Amino acid sequence: MISHRFQFAAPPGFNFWRTIYSHGWCSLPPFSIQKESGTFSRIVSLEDEVLAECMMREEGGKIKVLARSESALTADQKTCIKHPLKVCLRLDEEMSEFYAEAWRLPRFRWIPKWGAGRMLRAPTVFEDVVKMICTTNCSWSLTEAMVQNFTTVLGQRFEEGKYSFPTPEVIAGKTDAFLRRNIRSGYRSPYLLELAERVSSGRLDVESWRSSPVSTEELFKTVRSVKGMGDYAAGNILKLLGRYDYLGLDSWVRGKFYDLHANGRKVKDATIEKHYAPLGKFRGLFFWLEMTHDWYKHKFPF
Repeated sequence: MISHRFQFAAPPGFNFWRTIYSHGWCSLPPFSIQKESGTFSRIVSLEDEVLAECMMREEGGKIKVLARSESALTADQKTCIKHPLKVCLRLDEEMSEFYAEAWRLPRFRWIPKWGAGRMLRAPTVFEDVVKMICTTNCSWSLTEAMVQNFTTVLGQRFEEGKYSFPTPEVIAGKTDAFLRRNIRSGYRSPYLLELAERVSSGRLDVESWRSSPVSTEELFKTVRSVKGMGDYAAGNILKLLGRYDYLGLDSWVRGKFYDLHANGRKVKDATIEKHYAPLGKFRGLFFWLEMTHDWYKHKFPF
């Protein structure tokens, strides 16, 4: 393997580990965490099918990257490899309006103090949607197993135990029976196949969602129209698109809310929605950060 080193600037107030541990994506391949060395890695696929393992760490306001590849990277490849890493860490997302709102609310002032708020995402919307579908109606351990299978069975091999995330074209070339047998994706299999087929054929442009000019309500309807994407999944995909108007409720966050705000008693989803409604267009992000507040007290919460 040939190593290449480069770096890029982090925005003021950026917190590397609080971004990595913003939600569970950090433990799903092709992401990985190396606690001993204090690095976070991603297998990056370049357009020419060259793979590179990018190991990142923060130092002095810079994101320092050690990229490993089988062959030397060209100048253009070195330039291209930075973009997906910045996308994953949300380095170009403007957070000042959100932080100003957090400072206005005493119970949320910890958020800008700790540099929280950026939510880790995949380099592509397609990968985020596949992973989100794999979180529906199942345990987190099953989600981890399905995503692991997607990479090891259908991804490109970088080296032993390290694989890229498969492209829509690769998934679209499989069958329902193949996914059920090898990915263990169960009832999700036809949804994942249809998604991959629509994306690979160009009939569905999920990547355009990140820059879409439409209203959040209209974008929610578009995301929600993808088979396998219910209210929970669509609301959480919106967070990864930089839209925070929806809470994205599932059993885990409901339980957290019951404990924090209802003395452990179950309440209606409408009650939870009403509680955060005054927080306006950032209510989904405030909600998620409040539900995961305990994570931010630890460098490695899980």
